[in-house]
Amino acid sequence: MSILGLALKSLKNRKTTALLTIFSIAVSVALLLGVERIRVEAKNSFTNTVSGTDLIVGARSSSMNLLLYSVFHIGNATNNITWETYQDLTSDPAVAWSVPIALGDSHHGYRVVGTTHGMFNHFKYGDDESIQLSDGQPFNALYDAVLGSEVAASLGYKAGEKIALSHGVERKSLQSHDDKPFTVTGILKPTGTPMDRVIMISLQGIEALHIDWANGAPPIAAFSVSAEQAEAMDLNPTSVTAYFVGLKSRISAFRYQRKVNEYRQEAMTAILPGVALQELWQLVGTAEKALLVVSVMVVLAGLMGMLTTILTSLNERRREMAILRSVGARPVHIFTLMITESVVYAIAGTLLGFLILYGLLFAVQPVVQQMLGLHLAISAPGTFEGSLAGMIVVCAVILGVIPAWRAYKNSLADGLTIRV
Repeated sequence: MSILGLALKSLKNRKTTALLTIFSIAVSVALLLGVERIRVEAKNSFTNTVSGTDLIVGARSSSMNLLLYSVFHIGNATNNITWETYQDLTSDPAVAWSVPIALGDSHHGYRVVGTTHGMFNHFKYGDDESIQLSDGQPFNALYDAVLGSEVAASLGYKAGEKIALSHGVERKSLQSHDDKPFTVTGILKPTGTPMDRVIMISLQGIEALHIDWANGAPPIAAFSVSAEQAEAMDLNPTSVTAYFVGLKSRISAFRYQRKVNEYRQEAMTAILPGVALQELWQLVGTAEKALLVVSVMVVLAGLMGMLTTILTSLNERRREMAILRSVGARPVHIFTLMITESVVYAIAGTLLGFLILYGLLFAVQPVVQQMLGLHLAISAPGTFEGSLAGMIVVCAVILGVIPAWRAYKNSLADGLTIRV
């Protein structure tokens, strides 16, 4: 009988202990591979928050701050851009399209983004995917609003409902624009990006909200402008917070960036979103690295459990070793048997770990997609995952040398007689 056959029969004889050891390794392997899969998908989702946009332009600021408030809607702009400056810069022959945004208002903590229909036509995320509506239509009238999927789900809004926006970005604002309610006309499909957490209205809608405000202060009752009066007024934008730019040729990106950064009329900054996203990931990626380290430690704990199981069974198996010696097995065969058992534990545990991982992926993928907007791809194991599995088996072999050497020494000392 082959060494592998002996190892399998020996494990079958101790099936309860063997199955528990294999399951512990499988759980730790599934955790390690699951963390790696989430890490990769989270990074892809993060870096694909905005795609197809060549530059993001805003008031003079750091690239991180500009990226955070324009794409992730975190923090505030240092200043606005006048409408004249926006028109001047976007009239450059190299510009194929531009999408302005105006920030500063909110609704129950969710940011209000004033923009144009260009947001639906030109703004991309992921693999050059456009934002699309799951219900209703884009804003057309002055007081129309389109909600992100998370906003609609968490607040229970549907198309046709009225909402009142608030001044500022605090979750509980003391200054409300309840004199100019908006009607929900559409709800976006989930994107897994910050677009799920915004309320989009037109730039003219932003102007209407603040038409009677002065220096950030609400209007005096005698001078307030009603919603109907605002509709008849000139609501051309006076400023925007930032704008996204698509160029006719990416070769001109650096020239246009330099033009913006050296613009004399206003202090401006233009950033390459891909570069800025990678820089931001370097800052926030520490947590996922720490989680990966913890998962590796869990796998090592599982392998140490395997080592403990084999070591504690050595004394009980001296009779088995003596019988093997009596039928012609040499000490080196005993050594190889122990190593083979370690490999069987590792391979069986790794394969079961993959089965657990894919079973969980099939179960939680729709839930994670709906609740977190994170798409967990169910695909064949990649090179890195295969390498991790190979390393686990190698570690099992290395750890298996310890009980194998003990068994080898015992077989030499015991010969055909059991000594306890």
